[in-house]
Amino acid sequence: MKRIIIPAIAALTLASCGSKDNATCNGATADESINVMSFNIRYDNPDDSLDNWQYRKDRAASAIKFYQADIVGTQEVLANQLADLKERLPEYTAIGVGRDDGKEDGEFNALFFRTSRFEPLESGTFWLSETPDSAGSLGWDGACNRVATWARLKDRATGKTLLALNTHLDHVGKVARYEGISLIFNKINELSQGAPVVVTGDFNSTPESDVVKHVTNADDPNHLNDARQLAGIVYGPKWSFHDFGGIPYEHRPLIDYVFVRGDLTVDRYGVLAETENEGFLSDHAPVLVTVTLD
Repeated sequence: MKRIIIPAIAALTLASCGSKDNATCNGATADESINVMSFNIRYDNPDDSLDNWQYRKDRAASAIKFYQADIVGTQEVLANQLADLKERLPEYTAIGVGRDDGKEDGEFNALFFRTSRFEPLESGTFWLSETPDSAGSLGWDGACNRVATWARLKDRATGKTLLALNTHLDHVGKVARYEGISLIFNKINELSQGAPVVVTGDFNSTPESDVVKHVTNADDPNHLNDARQLAGIVYGPKWSFHDFGGIPYEHRPLIDYVFVRGDLTVDRYGVLAETENEGFLSDHAPVLVTVTLD
């Protein structure tokens, strides 16, 4: 018998919003609300044993579908994993390139969006480095080359546009994390054309860190807002990284985020800390946020 633990945010979403075709949520019709997910899927590591991607790929794709994610920022995606997700998520368009060569090599920060919901106006990738247009470039004191994938999307339901940007900051380089944020600020100003912004990612930084304080510093006109702090409903634990359950609850950090800027309302925020037959979606719990463009 299959044992499934489903977070209450799913029931909240389905019970209070019903079908996305005709329900209303917080004054906005459900087909105006946008579900945004940040999901570090964990790279395909053969040393992960029963937590290896081959055992998780169906589960991960099903979660994206079940939560009706309209935009999904993924991290640590290798080319074979991208192919697996595309096969299982034909209703989505995926953009992004491998960070090592700007093509297929290395991890992707693939950005998925529901094709029927959004028309892509522009999209691209830049490297978090002093030479952001140079494929494979390593930034500052970073241990790995890092990228940000972005798309300016037109909502077919409302005609409104937004900028979605997805990234994965370095796990070692403190300067790389801090300067990467400054670069992202500059790129958002360049690319958004005044539209609302949603930023997804694994920031390898906790809420009290200098990096996240840099992101959310209200004295900086470029700052972003943490969706958790704005949400009308907050559900789930205060952590997102659990290392396939290997970290004790009291020591698990929150390092995955959805940040926002501009004319939008954050309706819901949840950390989806669920298992199926004691199997995890990933070593990170996805973060799911529902927003409405004002």
